Amino acid sequence: MPRDNGKTVDMLVVGGGINGAGIARDAVGRGASVMLVEQDDFASHTSSASTKLIHGGLRYLEYYEFRLVREALIERERLLRIAPHIIWPMRFILPYTPQARPAWMLRMGLFLYDHLAGRMTLPKSKSVNFTTSPVGAPLNGNCVKGFAYSDGWVQDSRLVVLNAMDAVARGADVRTRTRMVSAQRTDGVWSVVIENVRDGSRETVRARVLVNAGGPWVSEILRDRARIQTDKHVRLVKGSHIVVPRMFDGEQAYILQNPDKRIVFAIPYEQKFTLIGTTDVPWTQAPGRVEISPEEIRYLCESVSRYFKKPVTPDDVVWSYAGVRPLYDDASKNASAVTRDYVLDIDAANGQAPLLSIFGGKITTYRRLAEHALEKLRPFLPVLSAAGWTADRVLPGGDLGAGGFDGALARFARATPFLDASQHWRLVRNYGSCAMDIVGDAKSAEDMGESFGGGLTAREIDYLMDHERAETVEDVLWRRSRMGLHVTDEDAARLDAYIRQRQAR
Repeated sequence: MPRDNGKTVDMLVVGGGINGAGIARDAVGRGASVMLVEQDDFASHTSSASTKLIHGGLRYLEYYEFRLVREALIERERLLRIAPHIIWPMRFILPYTPQARPAWMLRMGLFLYDHLAGRMTLPKSKSVNFTTSPVGAPLNGNCVKGFAYSDGWVQDSRLVVLNAMDAVARGADVRTRTRMVSAQRTDGVWSVVIENVRDGSRETVRARVLVNAGGPWVSEILRDRARIQTDKHVRLVKGSHIVVPRMFDGEQAYILQNPDKRIVFAIPYEQKFTLIGTTDVPWTQAPGRVEISPEEIRYLCESVSRYFKKPVTPDDVVWSYAGVRPLYDDASKNASAVTRDYVLDIDAANGQAPLLSIFGGKITTYRRLAEHALEKLRPFLPVLSAAGWTADRVLPGGDLGAGGFDGALARFARATPFLDASQHWRLVRNYGSCAMDIVGDAKSAEDMGESFGGGLTAREIDYLMDHERAETVEDVLWRRSRMGLHVTDEDAARLDAYIRQRQAR
């Protein structure tokens, strides 16, 4: 029998992706007692498999998603302010090819993109002549003109981790490697059985409100674990990306139109690489671990080779990743046309304890989604303050001080002359003002402890395990430090041994 912990929380959030973490942070900051459970690590699935953009979604204008684009553009400005260490502006180059979309349509779309949100701090769009502009140098000459516009880049998995850890700092009970087994309404509250995946132990938690932020599992949680029927469903779409050695100089990204009207991005990635994506493939299998297919690799290689001087082949791919996006099923025939908007559905018939389920959504609008979710739940949880607070409160490490990122980087470099320039940049870019917490009292490179390659040291591993709930090599390399592409297999094996030894203490 599951152990009854004798505790009732105001809100139990199921799912440790961006939506679950964002809701937990907002709710605990408004005075609610909150528990969050995640069956794997934070951002293990959809939230770490994105194209890593904070953007309005230029192509969504083509489907008349004006409300979503406007909300996303407003959120882009807010997120740039509250997480300037892990989110930063990026300029996008859009080559014009008359076979895809007419020039007037692109100009109109970019005009709307520049003005839908009102106040905009990023540079506005403009026309570009590729025969004279440096951004045309990598292109093969088939397009002689195009456009430039602004959006943002995000370290997606770190955004999730920082929301979750800020929730913890404010009093939330957040548990990874913990799954919801079942839930039923009992005496006006939810009685939820949760299981520790590490050892199989179970306990029962009572919650006044249950939030289903299961992403690709949202329908399964409703149907199989909470035994609730609904007419709303998610449509699973697989999106895949490839990473190749750096294709071009400069910090600009490229947005490329394909003959099938889909678009593919080519984005500077981890200093030495280019990220290319994404695909939209209907997914009918169970969510979870998914991989890119050979057909998707070929599609992405052909998409960029159509524009760049140096073709990309499958042999150039150094890494790939894929994820399942849980889009709200709006009955669109084309996977690319399925709405990226979100739907919040409450089941609270006959005054029963409410269950809020989240269908769809995108990483750019997670913070506003959380606000909307709490607005819907306030009638059931009077303890929730009506005042939203997350729009202007920086995430951990985001208080960079005078001069923003460049100023923080310069101060950190002066304080840690024993680290090299690449370590300075990476630590501030990942951890912001918390970078000094990693260094601590170290006065030399030796004081940083064992090196695991690429500038990754024992002090950073200790910090990630102590402060960010990292438990495995994958947690560290791919979702916290972002060093997966920069260490060797031998380095990773030593890191694994270090983590296991530390856990055994």
